[in-house]
Amino acid sequence: MTDKDYNPSSCTPPIPPTSEDESFARLRLLRSRRVGIATYNRLLAEHGSARRALAELPSIARAAGVLNYETCPEAVVYAEMRAAKTVGARLVIQGSSDYPQTLNDLSDAPPMLWIIGDATLLNRPTVSLVGARNASSLGTRMAKALARGLGEAGYIVVSGLARGVDAAAHLAALPTGTIAVQAGGVDIMYPVENTRLAEDIAKQGLRISEQPVGLQPMARHFPSRNRIIAGLGQATVIVEAAARSGSLITARDALDQGREVLAVPGHPFDARAAGCNMLIRDGATLVRHVADVIEVLEPLHPERGHDARQRRSDSPPRPEHDLHETDALHSRILSRLGPSPVAEDQLIRDLELAPASVTAVLVELELNGHVLRQSGGLISRVN
Repeated sequence: MTDKDYNPSSCTPPIPPTSEDESFARLRLLRSRRVGIATYNRLLAEHGSARRALAELPSIARAAGVLNYETCPEAVVYAEMRAAKTVGARLVIQGSSDYPQTLNDLSDAPPMLWIIGDATLLNRPTVSLVGARNASSLGTRMAKALARGLGEAGYIVVSGLARGVDAAAHLAALPTGTIAVQAGGVDIMYPVENTRLAEDIAKQGLRISEQPVGLQPMARHFPSRNRIIAGLGQATVIVEAAARSGSLITARDALDQGREVLAVPGHPFDARAAGCNMLIRDGATLVRHVADVIEVLEPLHPERGHDARQRRSDSPPRPEHDLHETDALHSRILSRLGPSPVAEDQLIRDLELAPASVTAVLVELELNGHVLRQSGGLISRVN
């Protein structure tokens, strides 16, 4: 008996849990051998409760040719629930009020989630933001700018707690709310260098996982984690991704789920930008700044979009001479750069301008492919 024995499209939605005993039984059913998500949903639909499904499971297994089948021992589930209590995690079951509505759209929605933190974030407007683990300095700055801007606009930022772009996005979104989807158990700090960030997210945001508490993540767990990241967000934004990367798996999951996919472009010679450039070539929305993301999200949240437009209309218009000054600064910077790298701080001193104004224009020139940033704070012009 496997998930292939059942057709998930024929299943009715799971019945909401009615008691702690039923929650225990559901967890035991899902942890039983050869019971995947499709089988779990079918058993609940056919038998009305997890307890009745557990009672019938051995005979169902025998009919499918599986002899000497045993359901998950109660002691295993008790141990998992004790471990969850120790780390402050609680179980959210599909059908309950805390379960994220966005995940109900998934054909393989996780039947239950272990969570640590603020459960109310699960049903707020969300955007998924992921990218390269070996992100460039520009990539991490872009991720932080997007996450900060989305948070200020009222969106919860979802990511995977990985190195690079994920960590930058979580960090920037901490003050406004962020959700970290973990590949292993919700109590497992992976990677280890993100332990402090994970602890801060538990205090100011939310960590979630569909895996058993205490489970160390393995390679096969990450694609499953990625579908939840994509499923939680009304849109998925990719900031730096190689041509073959987990971020592109998340993007494909989002497309399969009918979500919007957006990507930040990069230089054609940068392997970390290859995946994003491919997505844009194939129809993903190009992202230059947070306004591009919000423009895509506004139709999904008309009231929020109206508020954002009102804030923009209340802001003083940018004077035309500012645009001319920016163009002039572009020309001044490019005229001082060549193929030989120079130090960024030396360029700022030569221009005799405020560092913030020069840095902002350099970022724009980098995104447009006119400037290449190198290690050691060096920059050069791209001919």
